[in-house]
Amino acid sequence: MGRTMQATSVRTLGTLRRAIFLISMPFFVLDLLLPVYGKQIGASVVQIGLFFSAFSLMTVLLRPLVGWGLDRFGRRIFFIAGLGGYAITMFSFAFIDQVWSILLARVFQGISSSFMWLAASAITADKASERGRGSAFGGIAEASSRGSIAGTFLGFTLLNARISVNGQETHLGTWTLLFVIYGAINLSALLLALRRLPETKPKSTQREDEPICWSRTWVLLLLVTLVTGASVAMISPVLIIFLQERLGVGVETLSWAFLPTGLVWALLPSRLGKLADRFGRKPMMLLGLGAAAVSSFVIPSLGSIIALALLWAFQEACYAAGDPAEQALVADLTGSHQRGRAYGLYVMCNDLGAVIGPLGGTWLYQSFGRHVPFYANGVILALCALVLLRFLRVPVRKLPAHGQVS
Repeated sequence: MGRTMQATSVRTLGTLRRAIFLISMPFFVLDLLLPVYGKQIGASVVQIGLFFSAFSLMTVLLRPLVGWGLDRFGRRIFFIAGLGGYAITMFSFAFIDQVWSILLARVFQGISSSFMWLAASAITADKASERGRGSAFGGIAEASSRGSIAGTFLGFTLLNARISVNGQETHLGTWTLLFVIYGAINLSALLLALRRLPETKPKSTQREDEPICWSRTWVLLLLVTLVTGASVAMISPVLIIFLQERLGVGVETLSWAFLPTGLVWALLPSRLGKLADRFGRKPMMLLGLGAAAVSSFVIPSLGSIIALALLWAFQEACYAAGDPAEQALVADLTGSHQRGRAYGLYVMCNDLGAVIGPLGGTWLYQSFGRHVPFYANGVILALCALVLLRFLRVPVRKLPAHGQVS
């Protein structure tokens, strides 16, 4: 009986990872091409900024509400709705030629994102044991990164493809064709989940609306998530500008320098998550924050593109070490009927930080110098590591329950 339930959990997590791989294929290409396409149809710089703000705003607003719904109505319905929303959004991008239409599509995509990712976190926590959660959450991150990399190669291969007709070369790939294909791929993810993904919400006599226990450890985790999310996001809007000024290279060259970071997220999270399962959540979180802090201090002194590629890959490996451990800790600290709300609060804190951080980063860059945001990030991450070292109390882990993947 126990082996049968464990096999079911393995299949469920495998289906989840395959669906996320497929749904993630347009992610990088969309973020890269959306500003370009927006400019082509007449969007201003402010309107292009709104394309991204509209998405982020919806995720921040909906996380707690979706989390409550996951605990009340189950995980599957929200994951299915999120996949369906993504498919609709990709098909809509194929035929959009108005600025307001892109804004509306991004709002809908933000709603879909809130549904899908929170449900994926809750499903992973449901089906993986405490001793296997770090690896399981790392596997989700890997699936998304691998899908994004595969989708990027597919997208640029299609956009650069040419066909010769009567001696004249014609571009085979267009924005419309590209997103029709992405929409079809996302639709296949929806069909896969409809056929093979079961409901994972635990059945018990525990009340679905039982409140989360606001322990000191839980509050500390949320606060550190907010602060570190803001600190890391502080670098995002100034990084490319800084590196262009520092290294004197173009965006295309820099994009190749960031390829190793994509490979880091495609290959390492589940393996580093296993270390969190073996040695504990706290050591991996501290290692990730501490090493990332050190690398942030080094970035301003970089003098070559190769050094950038190596250091940035190292920093992302630090984040890949701490992220699965942190997500697993959320499940460790909350009950099975509180996981939706717990992940809703956790991700909301991270998203709020991502909204606040870029404003602080650009202000520091303009007001105090281009090196300052990187030094500030290093100081903040180091202080957060010290706070966790001193005050974080991680609960003792239990043996796997029947039907969970260890």
